[in-house]
Amino acid sequence: MVSRIQSRPRKASGGESVRDESTFAEALASVHAAVLRPEVLIEEVPAPTRLAPSALALAGEVIPSRNADDEPIATGRFVLLHDPDEPEPWEGAWRVVTYAKAAVEPEVGHDPYVGRVGWSWLTDALEHRGLTWAAEAGAVTCVLSESFGALSDREPTVEMEIRASWTPLDGHQIDDHLQAWGDLLCTIAGLPPLPEGVVALPQRR
Repeated sequence: MVSRIQSRPRKASGGESVRDESTFAEALASVHAAVLRPEVLIEEVPAPTRLAPSALALAGEVIPSRNADDEPIATGRFVLLHDPDEPEPWEGAWRVVTYAKAAVEPEVGHDPYVGRVGWSWLTDALEHRGLTWAAEAGAVTCVLSESFGALSDREPTVEMEIRASWTPLDGHQIDDHLQAWGDLLCTIAGLPPLPEGVVALPQRR
């Protein structure tokens, strides 16, 4: 699914460092084996260098045609951080930082509850995967664009963006957190959920 996944271990010596690298390597292996919907294409991008001793960043696009040359209907990013010292704000050793963005129906931009709806898409995706998490934080933003004058013939557009971070409480389920983010990306893109019992085929990119 994802090629050239590499960890960025901290430069320390001793048994503790080896264990930390091994822990993150196991998480990377699970991410590599994760199965997302075939409409979700992802690739590794440069990870942040100062947020944690180990990090991985993935960029994602939702393309219904599954042709990487076509325009995506949603985009996003999934960043995995690991710090065995468990920073206090995280409430754990892992941290997932994400965003998902897509154009939505214009009337959505006028819905006073759009933020709550967008946030529920994230929590529902996590709950559907049976995950546990802590220290969640985020924001839902809708940007309405209207054109005037010589451009008045253009239809109004609304772009929704969900930015969120949370702490996985089980480091052995990192692949499921990636899948939950993929589900969120498909939801904001307006794709219907897969029928019960249908499993997405592994993708290649």
